[in-house]
Amino acid sequence: MSTVLVCDGSPLIREQLRRAVNGVQGVEKVVMAATEDEAIEHVRAQPPDLVLVDAALTQRGGAGAVRRIRAADPSARVLLLTRPEDPDAAVVAAVAAGARGYLRKDASRAEVRVAVGQALTEPHSNGAGTDGDGDHSPPPALTERELEVLAGMCEGQSNAEIGRGLYLSEDTVKTHARRLFRKLGAADRAHAVAIALRRGLVR
Repeated sequence: MSTVLVCDGSPLIREQLRRAVNGVQGVEKVVMAATEDEAIEHVRAQPPDLVLVDAALTQRGGAGAVRRIRAADPSARVLLLTRPEDPDAAVVAAVAAGARGYLRKDASRAEVRVAVGQALTEPHSNGAGTDGDGDHSPPPALTERELEVLAGMCEGQSNAEIGRGLYLSEDTVKTHARRLFRKLGAADRAHAVAIALRRGLVR
């Protein structure tokens, strides 16, 4: 049976997540924290199986919170809680710091349960953005140009910035992005970046 720690500054969000996570098969206990320091105390005292942490909780941002949690427990699984307006670069930095992925705060209860269930059952991570046991399926057949666009996304660049660097129009970059999203099975660029970093598709 698993323990999940929910760390968010909003009592309403914490309660919504608690109710959703309680419905995940195998979850026995949901622990609540309102601040990053509270979360770290919980992790040190009794490491949970999964931590959901608000990306905007501290000035250090999501990446800083992920690093602190993983410093307290190197085997910690962390999902970043994001808002629709959070920049992709913040998600990229958190994944690079070791987050397993991200979960939108406006996700439905069903989406929360799927994300938490997957995070609890996938292999532990040995380091930032990589899986210990790894995803052994063959990597998707991305073209050289798609990999270049993906690399730009991993650096937090906008489509326009990627286009300028590759001498492509923004519309052309968007076309390559749509194709690589489809090949990766990614919902959006933040999801694509998480997959790319986890599977070692970019350096």
